[in-house]
Amino acid sequence: MMNSLLGALESGMLYALMALGVYITFRILDFPDLTVDGSFTTGGAIAAVMITSGAPAWVSTLCAFAGGLLAGTLTGLIHTKGRINGLLSGILMMIALYSINMRIMGKPNVALIGEKTIFSSVSPLLLMPFVVLAIKLLLDLFFRTELGMALRATGDNQRMIRSFGANTDYTIILGLSLSNGLVALSGALIAQQSQFADISSGIGMIVIGLASVIIGEAIFGARNVFFATLAVVLGSIVYRLVVALALRIEWLEQTDLKLITAVIVIVALVLPTMRRSWKQKAVARRRSLEIGSEAERNSVGGGL
Repeated sequence: MMNSLLGALESGMLYALMALGVYITFRILDFPDLTVDGSFTTGGAIAAVMITSGAPAWVSTLCAFAGGLLAGTLTGLIHTKGRINGLLSGILMMIALYSINMRIMGKPNVALIGEKTIFSSVSPLLLMPFVVLAIKLLLDLFFRTELGMALRATGDNQRMIRSFGANTDYTIILGLSLSNGLVALSGALIAQQSQFADISSGIGMIVIGLASVIIGEAIFGARNVFFATLAVVLGSIVYRLVVALALRIEWLEQTDLKLITAVIVIVALVLPTMRRSWKQKAVARRRSLEIGSEAERNSVGGGL
C-alpha cells in the first residue's frame, strides 16, 4: 500500500508539469488545445533519442522542452495566421506530430534501460518537488508581469485587450508555446523515469491534464494565480492517488485506467455544479420562508 502511494506521489509530481501546461491553455487562454497529446510524446521522443545517442540527460531534457515550444508555436500560427478554429488547429497539429514523432524515434518505442538519465543519480521523489516548485513560482512571477497580464487578459476578453493595442495573436502563440513546452518537459521526464519512450504515450494526456486542473480547483480553490497553480499541482497528485487507490480494487485492471480517468473527470465536473444548485435552492427556500413569515406578520398587524 505504501509503495503504491509513494508511486502515485512520484507520478503526480511528474505529471504536474503537464497539468500546468494544460492550465495555461484551458484556464488562462480558454483555448481547447489538443496538441498536448502529440507534444507530450514529442518531449519523450527527443529526450530518449538524444540520450541513447550519447547526449547529456539535462541537455536532452532542455531540447525536449524546446521541441514542445516549437509544437505549440506551430499550433498558434495555424490558428492565428491561418485563421483556423482553435480546436481544429490542435487536432491538426496532434495528427502531424504523430508522424513527426515516428520520424524522431525511427521506431514505435525507444528503450533507456542502462542509459544515464536525470534520475540515475537522484530519485524523482527527491528531485521533482524542487523542479515543480521552481516552475510553479516562475509561472506565478511571469503572470504578474505586463506580458503575463496581457496573456491572462487575452483569455478573458480578446476584443477588449485588442482595443488597448495589445497583439492578441502574439499572446496566443506565446501561451500555446509555453503550455506545450511544459507538456513536452513532462513527457521527457516521464520517459526517463519509466526508462522508455513510446509513440502512444501521449494518448489521453489532455484528459489527464484537465482532470488535474478540475480536481485541484474543486478541492483547493483558485482565488488567484498563486493558488490556482498550486491547486493544479496538488490536483495532479490527488488524481494519481485516486487512480492508485482505484486500481487496488480487485475487479479493476490496468486497462481500465482510461475509464477511471473519465469517471473522475465527470465526478469532478458534476459535483461543483450540484453543490451550486443545492446552495441556490437552499437560499431560495430560505427567502421564501422569510417572505412568508413577513407576509404573515403584516397580515396579523393589519388585522389588529
